[in-house]
Amino acid sequence: MMLFSEHNFPHRRGPIGSIEVICGSMFSGKTEELIRRMKRAQFAKLPVEIFKPEIDVRYGLNEVVSHDSNSIPSTPVSHSSAILLLSADTKVVGIDEAQFFDEELPNVCVELANRGIRVIVAGLDMDYLGKPFGPIPSLMAIAEDVTKVHAVCVKCGAPANYSYRLQQNESRVLLGEKESYEPRCRACYFGLDRQ
Repeated sequence: MMLFSEHNFPHRRGPIGSIEVICGSMFSGKTEELIRRMKRAQFAKLPVEIFKPEIDVRYGLNEVVSHDSNSIPSTPVSHSSAILLLSADTKVVGIDEAQFFDEELPNVCVELANRGIRVIVAGLDMDYLGKPFGPIPSLMAIAEDVTKVHAVCVKCGAPANYSYRLQQNESRVLLGEKESYEPRCRACYFGLDRQ
């Protein structure tokens, strides 16, 4: 009978990377948590690089900015494969608004983690219809750590995990803020009776 021992596992050389996902609805603090983790890595003197999709220009081109106005410099990219080219000599990679990236993002994250890089990804887990959004479900499946954050329902004050769209627009992607979306709990999002 073979028991678990050091002989059963190969000895690893070099750093082991990881994938962390921070997900939730609009206004739940995803970007705030990403910035916090990235700044902690900077305090630890680790080389970091933050990426965001080129289409997200709400707060400026070269910054990731939270709703609380905290910010960190970032590099906009048009395709997730560009992250592989731009992340040389980096120990921690941050990726914001991951739901807007292409379906190759999970493969990019795996390759980075296999290189020994800590990858921290933030994004919406559901669209305004309450459906899984972009590459986030696949990223959640392969991540070592998933943090689901919640907003506060604007209707009743309960924890909210849905992004309710206020504007009539059927496009799946509509960049916006409080004028376009509000966080709601399940009951308020679906109009359920709370009896």
